[in-house]
Amino acid sequence: MSNEIFEDQSFKDRNFNDEKIKVGNYDTCEFFNCHFANTNVSDIQFIECNFVDCDFSMAKVEMTAFKYIKFENCKLLGLRFDDCNDFLFSIEFKNCQLNYASFHKVNLKNSSFENCSLHEVDFSEANLEGLNLKNCDLNRSVFQGSLLEKVDFRTAVNYQIDPDANQIYKAKFSHDGLPGLLGKYGIEIF
Repeated sequence: MSNEIFEDQSFKDRNFNDEKIKVGNYDTCEFFNCHFANTNVSDIQFIECNFVDCDFSMAKVEMTAFKYIKFENCKLLGLRFDDCNDFLFSIEFKNCQLNYASFHKVNLKNSSFENCSLHEVDFSEANLEGLNLKNCDLNRSVFQGSLLEKVDFRTAVNYQIDPDANQIYKAKFSHDGLPGLLGKYGIEIF
């Protein structure tokens, strides 16, 4: 593995399918309109980086480090965050598409998802304590054995959560979200 270090650099309109991204440490870098879809970014360390209008769909991220990362207007379809390096893993998403992604057993404590599409995302056995899900669509996402304490679901939609199969102490729900919480009981809510 290369020990190249990239600091305070800006990468714009790059297609990493055509030019392979170099393995190394990317510290406080910015990526604008970059294409990572179906590429291998394994063993790369991204530290305090911002990704804007980037496509990471189906990228290979084995042992990739995402430390204090912000994604905005990005596509991350089918990304396996459970394959990433978990040391100092910290991410924020705004206006992103994360459909079919996996956060199985990932520590997302105090992370943030805002205005995101999270269809069929695997959150099973993940630590979501304190997670903010502002205006997110969780259609068919999986919560099984998940730590959901203090998660804010008030503006999230289309979730189905079994209170008996998850820890939901002090999680926040709106009245409109009750069907997603009580659905397994066959209760009709008007």
